[in-house]
Amino acid sequence: MNLIAEKKQTIIEQFKAHDKDTGTPEVQIALLTEKIAQLTNHMKLNKKDFGSRRGLLMMVSKRSSLLKYLKKNTPQRYKNIIEALGLRK
Repeated sequence: MNLIAEKKQTIIEQFKAHDKDTGTPEVQIALLTEKIAQLTNHMKLNKKDFGSRRGLLMMVSKRSSLLKYLKKNTPQRYKNIIEALGLRK
């Protein structure tokens, strides 16, 4: 379940901090959110695909740890990414 290159590039363009940015927590969280959405749809169709389920859980855990890091170090950036992605209610 890889992201299409164009889709990935648009996500990076939207959340990047500077011109050559691909690794800030915001970009990583946005990419993981898109992958999680794709895998969630896959899991709805293939309920017994336990390998993909494990990958989905690992991605959710990774995104959670990145969000915790961002919340601890820069709360304003955390709030911005949460609002942009619509993760919390």
